[in-house]
Amino acid sequence: MTALVALPVILPLAAAGLSLVFGRYADAQRLIGLLVLGLIIVDAGVLLHLANQNGPLVLQMGGWAAPFGITLIADRLAALLLLVSSVVTFAVLVYSIGQRITDYGRQRSSTTFHPVYLMLCAGVSLAYLTGDLFNLFVAFEIMLASSYVLITRRTTSNRVQPGMTYTIVSLTSSLLFITMIALVYASTGTVNLADLGEKVQLMPRGLQIALALLVVIVFGIKAAIVPLHFWLPDSYPTAPAPVTAVFAGLLTKVGIYALIRTQTLVFSHAESWDLMLFLGLITMIIGALGAIAQNDINRLLSFLLVSHIGYMLFGLGAYNVSGLSGAILYIVHHITVQATLFLVSGLITRRTGTVALTRMGGLARVAPLTAVLFALPALSLAGVPPFSGFVAKVALLQAGINVGTWTAYVATGGAVLTSLLTLYAVARVWTRAFWGQIKAPQADPDPNDELVVGTADTNKPMVVASGVLTAATVVIALAGGPLSQVSQDAANDLMSGEPYRAAVLGGGNQ
Repeated sequence: MTALVALPVILPLAAAGLSLVFGRYADAQRLIGLLVLGLIIVDAGVLLHLANQNGPLVLQMGGWAAPFGITLIADRLAALLLLVSSVVTFAVLVYSIGQRITDYGRQRSSTTFHPVYLMLCAGVSLAYLTGDLFNLFVAFEIMLASSYVLITRRTTSNRVQPGMTYTIVSLTSSLLFITMIALVYASTGTVNLADLGEKVQLMPRGLQIALALLVVIVFGIKAAIVPLHFWLPDSYPTAPAPVTAVFAGLLTKVGIYALIRTQTLVFSHAESWDLMLFLGLITMIIGALGAIAQNDINRLLSFLLVSHIGYMLFGLGAYNVSGLSGAILYIVHHITVQATLFLVSGLITRRTGTVALTRMGGLARVAPLTAVLFALPALSLAGVPPFSGFVAKVALLQAGINVGTWTAYVATGGAVLTSLLTLYAVARVWTRAFWGQIKAPQADPDPNDELVVGTADTNKPMVVASGVLTAATVVIALAGGPLSQVSQDAANDLMSGEPYRAAVLGGGNQ
């Protein structure tokens, strides 16, 4: 059964090559992508069930035992996030096919979208499943190389500068990442996460703190933690809606996952972490205030994305089982909700022909389904009961109160304030875009443009994909009990670290 651990990485890589072979055949590329991502959803579900029942599943690549070989491991946390991410990537691909961004340039040559998108999915899967720092770096580089292509496809003048900003910041973080790996290896002689968890504790305390802070900076850039967030609101809104959706839903969350994994498994914290609580607080508040100031709907959602990264940092900063459990639950909620909102934003801008909220109006009357698809995830993001955001935020607030320090109380108050600011921000979108006088589309449809805007002619796959993810946010709320239990078990594993180390170094379920 451990072969199942490798499939989420191997399948999309093989499918990317196969998609290039059939590059001249649009239907073949679409079928390959949908079939492979569907299989990964099934595989991730099986991995989650097995990991939850029997403990982590470990695959030692090439038969080399840890810590010398390449280890892939699926524990509760990795399998849960892999399952949620796979559902999002499948829905986004359906949306992309409907919007026809997959067919840019398809005249005599093949499109690059499908192979690159599958490579991105392989990178995400590898980041969740890898058991060592170097292959985590490889996973991020696969994701970043793919994202470079996706964010710059069909480049226009207004995309060049944001694309360059994204590229330069990503390369800088990669340089810091490889430097951090070199320092860790020079200090310990290993990059295996399970092995590092034991050897780092033998290092001088000052060196441990220095390396832990370097890890925070590296993954803080990738996760867009304030003040390392400046690149995101300028870069993400320039890409097509489905590309932005998969970036917002997954890439920043992979950074948070890497931060949580390393700060619990490799570095130890005896009590709540004031620095992380502070970073969580300023990320929540500054992101929410930035969202309120925006008139561009995509920039508004991008700032809200930054803001709600702070909730996950808050859970890590609490550094107890309830805090980590709440952070995991919030990641699951946020992956689906944020991706859904960007997909629905694509429906809105396609209908209105503009991203400016002041130039929209009356969509609730002319596009009531779009209004529903926006309202449900927006209310969930704001933490309105009984949606999934409310369930996750309650867990985090309880964790903050249980810590009992003044820093935790301040961060808890900031979390409540951020929820109110988020509600105000999404209410602005609702009142500007969906209420008021119906306004004519701001752009005439261009028959030569595959991205037709300013028209009511919206492809059904776009609506279906948005609807599926909206339904997924509701399912997360309805399954709050079982998900909370899985999250709590995963948090217990993170706090102790023993199930992970035993599986990798001591045999486990291999």
